[in-house]
Amino acid sequence: MDAIRDGAEGFFRTQYGTISKMALLLALVILFIYLFRNTTPQQESSGLGRSTSAYITVAAFLLGALCSGIAGYVGMWVSVRANVRVSSAARRSAREALQIAVRAGGFSALVVVGMAVIGIAILYATFYVWLGVDSQGSMKVTDLPLLLVGYGFGASFVALFAQLGGGIYTKAADVGADLVGKVEQGIPEDDPRNPAVIADLVGDNVGDCAARGADLFESIAAEIISAMILGGTMARHCKIEDPSGFILFPLVIHSFDLVISSVGILSIRGKRDSSLKSSIEDPMAILQKGYSLTIVLSVLTFGLSTRWLLYTERAPSAWFNFALCGLVGIITAYAFVWITKYYTDYKHEPVRTLALASTTGHGTNIIAGVSLGLESTALPVLVISLSIVSAFWLGHTSGLVDEDGNPTGGLFGTAVATMGMLSTAAYILTMDMFGPIADNAGGIVEMSQQPESVREITDVLDAVGNTTKATTKGFAIGSAALASFLLFSAYMDEVAAFAQEPFKQVDIAIPEVFVGGLLGSMLIFLFSAWACAAVGRTAQEVVNEVRRQFIERPGIMDYKEKPDYGRCVAIVASASLREMIKPGALAIVSPIAVGFLFRILGYYTGHPLLGAKVVAAMLMFATVSGILMALFLNTAGGAWDNAKKYIETGALGGKGSECHKAAVTGDTVGDPFKDTAGPSLHVLIKMLATITLVMAPIFL
Repeated sequence: MDAIRDGAEGFFRTQYGTISKMALLLALVILFIYLFRNTTPQQESSGLGRSTSAYITVAAFLLGALCSGIAGYVGMWVSVRANVRVSSAARRSAREALQIAVRAGGFSALVVVGMAVIGIAILYATFYVWLGVDSQGSMKVTDLPLLLVGYGFGASFVALFAQLGGGIYTKAADVGADLVGKVEQGIPEDDPRNPAVIADLVGDNVGDCAARGADLFESIAAEIISAMILGGTMARHCKIEDPSGFILFPLVIHSFDLVISSVGILSIRGKRDSSLKSSIEDPMAILQKGYSLTIVLSVLTFGLSTRWLLYTERAPSAWFNFALCGLVGIITAYAFVWITKYYTDYKHEPVRTLALASTTGHGTNIIAGVSLGLESTALPVLVISLSIVSAFWLGHTSGLVDEDGNPTGGLFGTAVATMGMLSTAAYILTMDMFGPIADNAGGIVEMSQQPESVREITDVLDAVGNTTKATTKGFAIGSAALASFLLFSAYMDEVAAFAQEPFKQVDIAIPEVFVGGLLGSMLIFLFSAWACAAVGRTAQEVVNEVRRQFIERPGIMDYKEKPDYGRCVAIVASASLREMIKPGALAIVSPIAVGFLFRILGYYTGHPLLGAKVVAAMLMFATVSGILMALFLNTAGGAWDNAKKYIETGALGGKGSECHKAAVTGDTVGDPFKDTAGPSLHVLIKMLATITLVMAPIFL
């Protein structure tokens, strides 16, 4: 237990030390750009000079990075302490083990969501007072949210590197441990004889808990800021007398999220006195009941919030349209959870078909997994498309119009739908954090050689944890798609403000703009390739080390010699820190370099907005390609993992059979898909949107 805790905390300190140095370097770059950039007419009229704007953006960026780091640390800190308690509870009953795992995950989730809300609220209040907003000759409150963009960029910057580094660590250790331990030596998962087992268990904490905490924090921060920007813009165009309700609405929704998710989490209770066998009920059904309760409460609080904050005399029925937009978002979230569960839970046909493909060998398992992943992109895309169009139409027909009588509520309607989707984010994150805690508990049970009945309980919890992790990733991709759409709109508004001319559409028939789109799609594939290759290279080092120890220490298999766990931990820690730099740098440098180069080209060809248009196309194509790629990677990886778990329940020959070995191969192929490249992609999508918004002045 101490080895897992020490390994996780040691890696976290080293990783975040590296990330903080890169963040400081990027902060200096942002400061330099903002000190020499143009200012918008709104900033000039409010007296907000270049230097003030520069220092505000840098301070927001560093605060966002710091809060994202703390969110990741809380996730890991709770996980490394809860795992041993869950394994102890599993000796008494499955329901008690489930309750402890869920409440531990719930604590982390509530802290993460709470920090996102408090961080933005403090920043907003500080700027409001310091800049004397809405007083004579100062900034208007409707322009204030644009100053918060740096916070979202800082959060996404840290989340990307946390997800990359943690994902490479956890999956390289997992692949190395499985290929040699399970396939070559025939020993069970998390067996204490496996030299890579501690590295694998440490990876669950730094990859799944710490990285996912930073990831969801960044998702919520980006969504709140983009919704505040669009709310302020719409209120300004519609000349609404008191626009504060439209701007603060996202903060209120996520404050309610903390309350309703707490009720859902506390609805899952333990039964300490039940016997072991009778207590193995379906944990997924219990979690689903808690989620359903949270959904019902979310609908009620969302409706009340829209009536309270979005009612305006200019359009008395607009609040009801926006309440329906929120309902669209809530239904979208539920649909995403259900679709991902269908494709990754072994109770449903897709995973069982994948497991059946393992009976004919390793190759057919891989073919079936890839085809399942490709198919799984269809339904989510249809759901996202329907929700964007529905929410936009509801907002558009809300009755809010500008001075010329043009409807202006469409984009804000989409923002409200995104808020609806994330209105149960704390409970969704709880289900996600539950997975690695249960996985770690299973490892501790195996290493401490508990009775088979206890391992049965942790195996059931672990399989459900795989499904909940996959559903959370599906949910995160859906919210990333909607948030990126909002940030894209905010980017176009920002460009229009700086250029002082309309910028409402991007024409991909212009060759340079089309090339920008191609570069955006290429970025997604190249980033995914580098992330997967990083896992592969590091896993090869682990495989060679584990093989070496089994050869040089033959007594390990008979428990006569102890493996050198520290050597594998050191290999994956140093390799993951080294390997996360290249894909991360690609994500940051690409949009800046492309925008700047095409800006220069546009200057010489008489097209002053060319740089901004090319970056817009790059962002658009990268978002579309990234969503599809992330859906494919996450679902295929989750399905391969649960196909293996299904066979381990005794189906199709059970553990140790040829079918099981083929399933293990599929699982190892899927590991970098679902825990490194896939989760990193939806962070990348949002980071591209925030970086283009922050760096917009250099494209003009």
